[in-house]
Amino acid sequence: MGKGGGCVPSKKKNPRPPAIIADSEHDPLTPPAPIPISDQITHPNDTTTTSSQLREITKLKIFIGLAKRMKKGVDGVDGVEGLLYRVPETLTREALDHMKVPPRDDDIPEISAADLVEADGFLFGFPTRYGCMAAQMKAFFDSTGMLWKEGKLVGKPAGFFVSTGTQGGGQETTAWTAITQLAHHGMLFVPIGYTFGAGMFKMDSIRGGSPYGAGVFAGDGTREPSETELALAEHQGKYMAAVVKKLCEA
Repeated sequence: MGKGGGCVPSKKKNPRPPAIIADSEHDPLTPPAPIPISDQITHPNDTTTTSSQLREITKLKIFIGLAKRMKKGVDGVDGVEGLLYRVPETLTREALDHMKVPPRDDDIPEISAADLVEADGFLFGFPTRYGCMAAQMKAFFDSTGMLWKEGKLVGKPAGFFVSTGTQGGGQETTAWTAITQLAHHGMLFVPIGYTFGAGMFKMDSIRGGSPYGAGVFAGDGTREPSETELALAEHQGKYMAAVVKKLCEA
């Protein structure tokens, strides 16, 4: 998942990184026009620096709650890396087995609230429960009280991506209602808007996601993400990485 007054750089980061060169036509934060999806999904990563300069910078960190495809997008931006974490489970193993929940990926470490201060930005991913985030994610946010008291997350940028069981199951409301968590911490919500271009307007297939962030329709849990949904997730990763990089170098 990703981090005060603009963006608080990682303590390991060079405090004066070289400037990123970008023009208005290729600014990584400028929304592209809705052109054909096959041509449009060029992600917001048109910044340039030399390889020797980049070696002098410790990479910025964006912590990600879910989605390896989104991590691929983050890692595609020079000087930024995505780190995958999962929040603690709140249900017993017996309950999870009864629900036929697949086994967890032990290669993805569990995160604690204290770990959040090390990140420069966040991408929080979670399934919906009645149009809001699942209880496990809410419990994790509830554990960040000391960070709120000390203002440790103020100004840190964050985005959301979600999973719902049906088309009307909360693709927008799940992210929308989660914004309150960011607001109370003084964090910066970073939606993707329509920067995905034509892919946001495709109507020839079922697609999750919204201007709030990427999303998938899980159905009963057996549906696999479509290529458009995966491409949107990768786009959000690159877009978020470009935003974090720009904030930290401001």
